[in-house]
Amino acid sequence: MSKVVIIGAGGVGQVVAFKCAQLPEVFTEITLASRTEAKCIDIAQKIKQTLNRDIATAQVDADNVPELVELLNKIKPELVINVALPYQDLTIMDACLEAGVHYMDTANYEPLDTAKFEYKWQWAYQEKFEKAGLTALLGSGFDPGATNMFTAYLAKHYFDEIHTLDIIDVNGGDHGYPFATNFNPEINIREVTAECRHWEDGQFVTTPAMSCKQTFTCPDEVGTYNIYRMYHEELESLTKHFPTLKRAQFWMSFGESYLKHLEVLGNVGMTGIEPIEFQGQQIVPIQFLKALLPDPSTLGPRTKGKTCIGCVVTGIKDGKEKTVYLYNVKDHQDCYGEVQSQAISYTTGVPAMIGAKMILQGNWKKAGVWNMEQLDPDAFMDDMNQYGLPWQVIENPGFDLI
Repeated sequence: MSKVVIIGAGGVGQVVAFKCAQLPEVFTEITLASRTEAKCIDIAQKIKQTLNRDIATAQVDADNVPELVELLNKIKPELVINVALPYQDLTIMDACLEAGVHYMDTANYEPLDTAKFEYKWQWAYQEKFEKAGLTALLGSGFDPGATNMFTAYLAKHYFDEIHTLDIIDVNGGDHGYPFATNFNPEINIREVTAECRHWEDGQFVTTPAMSCKQTFTCPDEVGTYNIYRMYHEELESLTKHFPTLKRAQFWMSFGESYLKHLEVLGNVGMTGIEPIEFQGQQIVPIQFLKALLPDPSTLGPRTKGKTCIGCVVTGIKDGKEKTVYLYNVKDHQDCYGEVQSQAISYTTGVPAMIGAKMILQGNWKKAGVWNMEQLDPDAFMDDMNQYGLPWQVIENPGFDLI
């Protein structure tokens, strides 16, 4: 029996629940929990209609450790799949330690009052999880997650030593709204507006947000897009675990309409994370903005186009320099047809399911706190091909990247 509790019932939570429900031989019992149980019940009903499988639901406040522990002690799962907000990672890790349950997530912890993406808070749990004999798997989404696996797979099979890494995340999808975010608006906007950091010559170099841009033509007729350099959390762990990297950068595509809206909203203070007083009560501008924007979980039926996410790695093999590009292309409407979700949630949710599968089947069951690239990539990469995220490799692709 492999019971799991999934915490979080947003777009990614729905995909994780669907994908776990597709594998009853691995995920024998599933409970979907959220602060708002009605969202869980709605997802459970979709799964019943589509897959004819029952999953349980529960209400839980992921900020409340005793409440989390009570739920885990009641259900006694083997693993918690955390797809709640990054602010809640530490409370869920604390609850897993107290209840004796393995842990995994898709995004690193960040404090609620500071847009700061660092692994230090979660890495500090290494000794606690090791002593408890429990596994904590960090960042098993797409980026971070699959991108870490792509890097590890290339380092293992194509290179003797890797020197540069460019992670390129292109969303060629169109939802038809003037402005909307493809995942949680608060997290998305905090991420995009944060200062950029990239790795160069043994240290992180800081530059203004969105200040470095280039064009990138995706394979498989996905199209040509403007991509912007920004900071993303996997750079911190990848540069630590692959110390031969001389440069590592993360790039993401943005349309002109998105950037113009974001600029205006920033100029008038709507992206702020500091509370302000409004009509006698405290409100956080970005949280108010989130309430006004379309819910990302509703974008599935109207999003057309494809995502293209991959890693360009250069390095040495048998004394010669080479470049390899490993990538996945996913069609938004294919995702909606399978799990009633757009590709941004799908590409995060599928690696979360696979990471959970790796733990439950014993491939990655190892006491301590681990980033994806510290574990063997081969079985995970095989499952990417099998469960909806097939990948391709192009050797010496001829890209002219900054």
